[in-house]
Amino acid sequence: MTRCYLPGRTKMRWLKAFILCLLALCVLLLLHHYKVLYHRLMVRELKASGNFKALRFLWTLPTGTHFLETGESHQDQVNMETDWGDQQPDEANGIPRTLPDPEGPSGELHKRSFRLGDDPTPYFVRTKSGASCFREGTKMDSPQLGDRGHEARMGGRKTLHAHQEETKGRSDLGKRPVQCVCRPGWHGPNCGIPTMVQHSNLPTKGRLVPRKVPRRVVNAININHEFDLLHARFHELADVVDLFLVCESNFTAYGGAKPLHFLHLLLNGTYNYVRHKLLYVFLDHFPQGGQQNGWIADDYLRTFLTQNGMSRVKGARPDDVFLIDDADEIPAREGVLFLKLYDGWTEPVSVHMRKSLYGFFWKQPGTLDILSACTVAMLFSVYKGDGISLRRREYYNMPGFRTYENRTGQMLLKWSIGSPVHYAGWHCSWCFRPDGIYYKLVSAQNGDFPRWGDYAEKRDLNYIKKLIQTGGWFDGTVGMYPSTDLKEPMFAPKYILKNFQRYKYLLQNPYF
Repeated sequence: MTRCYLPGRTKMRWLKAFILCLLALCVLLLLHHYKVLYHRLMVRELKASGNFKALRFLWTLPTGTHFLETGESHQDQVNMETDWGDQQPDEANGIPRTLPDPEGPSGELHKRSFRLGDDPTPYFVRTKSGASCFREGTKMDSPQLGDRGHEARMGGRKTLHAHQEETKGRSDLGKRPVQCVCRPGWHGPNCGIPTMVQHSNLPTKGRLVPRKVPRRVVNAININHEFDLLHARFHELADVVDLFLVCESNFTAYGGAKPLHFLHLLLNGTYNYVRHKLLYVFLDHFPQGGQQNGWIADDYLRTFLTQNGMSRVKGARPDDVFLIDDADEIPAREGVLFLKLYDGWTEPVSVHMRKSLYGFFWKQPGTLDILSACTVAMLFSVYKGDGISLRRREYYNMPGFRTYENRTGQMLLKWSIGSPVHYAGWHCSWCFRPDGIYYKLVSAQNGDFPRWGDYAEKRDLNYIKKLIQTGGWFDGTVGMYPSTDLKEPMFAPKYILKNFQRYKYLLQNPYF
């Protein structure tokens, strides 16, 4: 008897075979990406343990300065002079227009180098129950921590900088892994993952492990006259950032001459509490074409800051963190500390920042997602040591992108600390008193049009006060702002909230 197959059944079989082939292809692709990610994480763990000598690099910067090899550890730092000596003040305002006498006790600040040393802070503690817990994120009074938890509370010295023994936990399949007891806002088996990372789009959360030796963090900033926000940054980040590169120019972004305000404050002792972590970068020229095209001047500030500043940093390792911000962008401490203490995250890294205008009382919708961090290795291999290239998002089109991926065995997957509802920092735009806004108007670059400083009525202080009062913009529009409360999470940096009277003009609308 001859069997007859209906055409519909034949089509169905072909369709099933096609779907099975597609599923097999997807599985193969997933396995390939998992293999690459796993290899990358193993490379980082080996590199952190100091047993993978093949990953040592010798970085040569354009100026001829060399980074030392990864295996070297340095505790010494630049000895900043305690006596700044006599300055040559400008007769009008007492602010120096030139750098200190090279032969004086201050030395040539803009030519000094800085040697990075390892951070000796005991971030993790080994408990009696065998867990490696992050001190700040762990409930040290929990009964699960035992006697060593008590030692940790009392400042005991039985600590380690290291990671949890995950491999040992995997080998003892019959035993339940020891967990730390986390405080609110902290997550993970070691209680070292902050909420802003836990609720981020990081694709490798399951592979995060604490490092044996913390990375060193270099934070680069250009400064004009954002000095109140600079104090807030230093107090927010000083205990986790190992070096601040602060660049100042004697030219405005428009090309006009200006005094060196930051240098004046540095010399009179204003920043003594953090000067052992400061490296002064002096830009003494205005870029060619910067007056005709203001974006040239704007980009050049970050290029010079990175290339000049990093050429004077000694002892940097390839896996150290480079972080570049504008002066009005302050990343939260917890996110930067995570980058410092953990292996397993991908790069480059951006930060979701709470957006504010004129003060933290005018909260703008959404977040500002700023691409601002990567390793030192990526900075020089992909971005060629140029900070402005990091701020852009076209890293995958850069010539060194594939080479860096292949050499390190990693996939470059950009991710963001925080999310649109979990802030990881603050962007406070035009956050000055009226005279500070006036100064920003007349100093602005010749590229972000309309250039409101060119209009006399926009420079009027009474008009500026009205803008602050209403939250309006120079084009006559008024934004829609949600209600805010000083007590809401991430309203403003902690230092600003603790010094309410000093920063009252940023915390409460002064013209209501």
